[in-house]
Amino acid sequence: MPPPTPANDEAHQQLLNTLDISHVPKPFRNPHWKPSQRRNKNLKQIISEASRKEASALATQANSTATTPGASGAVTNGTQTPAEGAAPNLSQATQNLSTLVLEKNARATFPSGPAVTYTNIESAPSFNPAYHHHYCDITGLNGPYTDPKTRLRYHDKEIFKVIRSLAQGVPENYLEARGAHTILK
Repeated sequence: MPPPTPANDEAHQQLLNTLDISHVPKPFRNPHWKPSQRRNKNLKQIISEASRKEASALATQANSTATTPGASGAVTNGTQTPAEGAAPNLSQATQNLSTLVLEKNARATFPSGPAVTYTNIESAPSFNPAYHHHYCDITGLNGPYTDPKTRLRYHDKEIFKVIRSLAQGVPENYLEARGAHTILK
């Protein structure tokens, strides 16, 4: 092999540079990509916006009586005499009526109980079957079995024998304690 010459070495380096793929620019994104204009909101943002809208609606209703003509304490020009006694203030009555309507509508949409939040301990029980556990009506242990005759839940075969030996009317008391009794009229 002949010794490398500077011209040969330079041509070889240029060939390596053209074949080298590490020098080719590779953009990470498509140059035509644009972010989505849709903004997804989480539950906390939705609830806070709804409460802000409700608070602003109540605030505008509360402030609407300040500019309503005919409010109590109106000054007369002398041609009219205010009625003797306390006449009802029409603007306050309409404000109270609108507040009552809003409260009634809120009660209709949220029929009972407090508002459910992640930190509220007073929220309703879950209807998710994964969190629905059955307990033995006699012992309070895990009750995976149900007696078809009495509909009582039991833990094992020993408790089953106890259930079958109960007097008439006692299983209904256990079902009533659990809230699963049937009332026939």
